[in-house]
Amino acid sequence: MKRKHLGTLDVSEIGLGAMPMSWGYNYESADPAESRATLHRAVEIGVTLIDTSDVYGPFTNETLIGECISADGLRDKVQVATKVGLIFESAQSYGRNASPTHIRSACDASLQRLQTDYIDLYQLHRVDPNVPIEESIGAMAELVAEGKIRHIGLSETSVEEIERASSVHPIASVQSELSIWTSENVDNGVLQHCNDNNIGFLAYSPLGRGFLTGKLDSSTIGEKDFRNGNPRFSEEALASNQAIVDGIQKVADRHGATSAQISLAWVIAQGPNVVPIPGTKRRKWLEENAKAGDITLTEQDLADIAALPKSVAPRY
Repeated sequence: MKRKHLGTLDVSEIGLGAMPMSWGYNYESADPAESRATLHRAVEIGVTLIDTSDVYGPFTNETLIGECISADGLRDKVQVATKVGLIFESAQSYGRNASPTHIRSACDASLQRLQTDYIDLYQLHRVDPNVPIEESIGAMAELVAEGKIRHIGLSETSVEEIERASSVHPIASVQSELSIWTSENVDNGVLQHCNDNNIGFLAYSPLGRGFLTGKLDSSTIGEKDFRNGNPRFSEEALASNQAIVDGIQKVADRHGATSAQISLAWVIAQGPNVVPIPGTKRRKWLEENAKAGDITLTEQDLADIAALPKSVAPRY
């Protein structure tokens, strides 16, 4: 698999979002043995960036990743990215705590769950409105100096916040949502700022939380699934947005590919340091996703995708 850079961190062109292995999307059906096999298969096919967070579960996702990479000898073959700053309240509600004290204690807890002595990429999951971002990044910079983390990332931030954070310590990446039906980080200038300043952009939900694969409808979303309360996943919104999936499928047919692969290829094409991190808990989807890196979209493909209708509902 081709490589890309998040600042100075060298990673696979496509990463693996581990959240569905224990949280968020129909996680009741997750099979720990299959999740473990998926992590192993990721390494075998060249996917090295594994993204998780302390809030996923909470805590269970990091524990799962830690058990696998430690017991199975994968630590030196992957880059572990985790996060700090969100506090679980309910499946639809999170508080924020990005105080230096919390960041330090949360990092130590993550290291213990991940069974490692360093984190490759430690990301501020959300800016805390009660804590200046300079203070949060300052605490993370101290963790870099101590060797507990190697690179600092942000998530869901504005250009102004990225600039303020960068004034304290180099920022390796910004993780935010980006897909064919989610363009906020194009419209607000964050993607362009990252491309212009050698900052990686980690695109989460690059498959539209599964909708852009063409394999999802309201009947496949469980009661406890995060998407169950999301406005884009109401029956009415799904029906109206079907035109987006149909348009992607037309492009996929030209390439003999799947809609998921075209959706990921589109994300990859958005910049030299843009890395999609599709979430999955099964090997078959991991392998399908990984092949997206072999697809080069034509100018006509990109124009046809740009002409697709916008989503009729907001992402939250």
